[in-house]
Amino acid sequence: MADTLWWQHGVVYQVYPRSFQDSDGDGIGDLEGIRRRLDHLCWLGVDAVWISPIFPSPMADFGYDIADYTGVAPIFGTMEDFDRLLTEAHARGLRVILDFVPNHTSDRHPWFLESRSSRGSAYRDWYIWRDPAPDGGPPNNWLANFGGSGWEFDEATGQYYFHSFLKEQPDLNWRNPAVRRAMYDALRFWLDRGVDGFRVDVIWLLVKDEAFRDNPPNPAWQPHEASINRLLQVYSADRPETLEVVEEMRAVLDGYEERVLIGEIYLPLERLMAYYGRDMKGAHLPFNFQLIFAAWDARRIAAIVAEYEAALPAGGWPNWVLGNHDQKRIASRVGQAGARLAAMLLLTLRGTPTLYYGDELGLENVAIPPDRAQDPWERNEPGLGLGRDPARTPMPWEAGEDAGFTTGRPWLPLNEDRATRNVAALSADPDSLLHLYHRLIALRRQHPALSAGDYVGVEVEGEVLAFERRVGGARLLVALNFGGAPARLALPEDAAGADLLLSTHPGREAAPVPAELQLGPGEGVVLALHPG
Repeated sequence: MADTLWWQHGVVYQVYPRSFQDSDGDGIGDLEGIRRRLDHLCWLGVDAVWISPIFPSPMADFGYDIADYTGVAPIFGTMEDFDRLLTEAHARGLRVILDFVPNHTSDRHPWFLESRSSRGSAYRDWYIWRDPAPDGGPPNNWLANFGGSGWEFDEATGQYYFHSFLKEQPDLNWRNPAVRRAMYDALRFWLDRGVDGFRVDVIWLLVKDEAFRDNPPNPAWQPHEASINRLLQVYSADRPETLEVVEEMRAVLDGYEERVLIGEIYLPLERLMAYYGRDMKGAHLPFNFQLIFAAWDARRIAAIVAEYEAALPAGGWPNWVLGNHDQKRIASRVGQAGARLAAMLLLTLRGTPTLYYGDELGLENVAIPPDRAQDPWERNEPGLGLGRDPARTPMPWEAGEDAGFTTGRPWLPLNEDRATRNVAALSADPDSLLHLYHRLIALRRQHPALSAGDYVGVEVEGEVLAFERRVGGARLLVALNFGGAPARLALPEDAAGADLLLSTHPGREAAPVPAELQLGPGEGVVLALHPG
């Protein structure tokens, strides 16, 4: 691993701070709670913790509406709490990545309050203001991601402002150099404190079409889908100038040693690759979400991996993600048995894996009663299954009514199976998914072929996906049976045999493997191949 940087060979773990650990009894997780649970992350073996937004915010979108980019929201603690967390994480060898939300601010941010005060405000051009259309309506047809028009009329000044999300989240005007300077200063504020990098929210939305042309209709849209998909976001997203901004952000981070820039990007593969930038001067890791939306099928997964590997630009480092705070949990998508196979897939593919808190326990989406719903998307477009609350529920640490998460009323309901699906219970069970994650991460650390080696695809046989990871003379074979029946896989002809290093199925002993590998239903294995 000497030839790779920490964000290349390491494992990233996402914490949604409201739901990780509450330390003061208000039912909401906080920075002190994260600090108290660092030992869990160290035992698991991850290398970095990415913390979703902790900045002062009215919480219209739970921290993604920022009112101060250089502060800490009181519900999460104080700057002293953050510094203590950062210091103790670093002392344990953990890197800390913050969520940065540059596309929009809160409508309570001082910049926006000043911007909307008058058309002549010095901050007017910090946001996207337009005159009404001739009929008095919105300037164009752009939509908001959480439903409805993306334009909100301001009575006082007689213009509309644009918001890609809630009306409480006005978009910044990234064509304004003053905006760029202010945001880069915010990055430096946290970098100077010792933060190891940033995950940049909706980075592909930053720059809008200069002519504000209408977006074309999406002929494939169906009424059961989110309303934002009615139009193709040709002019309100992924504009060519966005890549210039990304390169400028990267230049800020390059002024510091070994910092990482991760971009949240939901785009087709060919557009995703553009965000590595010219000469690899863009995002270090444009997030690759393909596994989140993939059909759980060996041939489809194999094709996704092959296409992604082939599309990577020279010098581009790959990455893989199974879940996050915006998507259904992996165990709900593929079942508990599938979650074991998914863990092995994520942690053996080439590139940087990102885990979502609770996935190591096999947490599933939690049903949220309508009167407990918090997510504004669910409230704005109810009944479409768009709500994100089910994947954001509190982490269960132990048995008990509130599962060790809080001494108060949790902000969202806990999982109903928390009596048995919690960290303490699964830690005591060596066959649990939690221990499988622990062993897989340890295996990555032990074998450079997994953390930094080449990826070599092996032809899919039936429902078995197999691939090799190679470095130097070392060769590891990963075989994943996506089917519900036993399967066989012949070892490569140029291998003289193999040793079993790890199986997703409890009880399978490490042992030599003959020329043909036997796999149980839904079983995955990692083998060390003997040189021929």
